Amino acid sequence: MIVNADDVRHYRGRDPFTDEQIDVWVVGDTITREPVAGATTVVDDGWIIPGLVDAHNHVGIAPGLGVTIDRAREFAHADARAGTLLIREVGSPLDTHPLDADPASPRFIRSGKHIARPKRYLRDYGVDLDDPDDLADEVTRQARAGDGWVKIVGDWIDREIGDLAPLWTRAQIDAAVAAAHAEGVRITAHVFGADALPDLIGAGVDCIEHGTGLTLDQMDEMVQRSIALVPTLIQVENFPGIADGADRFPAYQANMRKLYENAGAVFAAAREAGVAIFAGTDAGGFVEHGRIVDEIDAMAAVGFGARDALYAASVAPRQWLGAGLLADGDPADFIVLDDDPRRDLTTLRRPRSIVCSGLTVV
Repeated sequence: MIVNADDVRHYRGRDPFTDEQIDVWVVGDTITREPVAGATTVVDDGWIIPGLVDAHNHVGIAPGLGVTIDRAREFAHADARAGTLLIREVGSPLDTHPLDADPASPRFIRSGKHIARPKRYLRDYGVDLDDPDDLADEVTRQARAGDGWVKIVGDWIDREIGDLAPLWTRAQIDAAVAAAHAEGVRITAHVFGADALPDLIGAGVDCIEHGTGLTLDQMDEMVQRSIALVPTLIQVENFPGIADGADRFPAYQANMRKLYENAGAVFAAAREAGVAIFAGTDAGGFVEHGRIVDEIDAMAAVGFGARDALYAASVAPRQWLGAGLLADGDPADFIVLDDDPRRDLTTLRRPRSIVCSGLTVV
């Protein structure tokens, strides 16, 4: 490869997870680990981490819906400036694929649209199936519209009973999981409460979103089945407000408040059980974009500690999603910090540099 060294930037720092020295050269939008003579050294000390991952994000959603691609781009740029350089977009009514051509936007892994049933999820957010037996066919369609994932709504308020309830039978979920895996994609499920979890976990979905109703036995089964959890802690902070706005359904209000009260202990127990847990903000509805560091802080506060919380928002989800980790030939997506984030997570809020697809966005 012939490289013009005048266009190559060199970054030297330390890896906070291994304490090893890191040297990376940025050539266009790609990393090389081979020295390039004459390259400009931008940083020769500090701490270097792969770009953060928001494993539950909705760039194509905002309150009131009607998000245009230009507004989605604004959201994506806000996430990138906060250090999120990879997004798993778990459901969006807007096709955000045009953002793939924007080097200042994070990279995306998408799951197509949410799959739900009429009046059993947020209106116009996804696909509503009149016949729940069509779930597997719709999973196939959404698998082909996404980038390796599909998303089903596992539970939501049922107005007839006035509380959270499952949307699907076990047979329907079994068929959905089989359909997803036949397409070579993974399937994830939104679930707040307890009642939908046995069938979802038993059917072998690949990930649970939120998971505030998990029991210890279910955590052990998730470990055995390699089912991941994205707890969205800063979204869970909205549960009391969600309950306050549901005066017509007192049972639902009580359930949401109980789930909120127990959430910290549930997530700490899941971590102790060995469940694979990844950071995700649920940005796009009640949560603003650009809050990945708030999620890391929240994970640290429920027992992860600074190092493991940061690992759950960088290296671990990149391995889970098959994304780059600063190896030779990987995308040039990384963050340079002045201080050791294991000792001080606030350094994530004042990065020396954020490099996204080779561009310096901060």
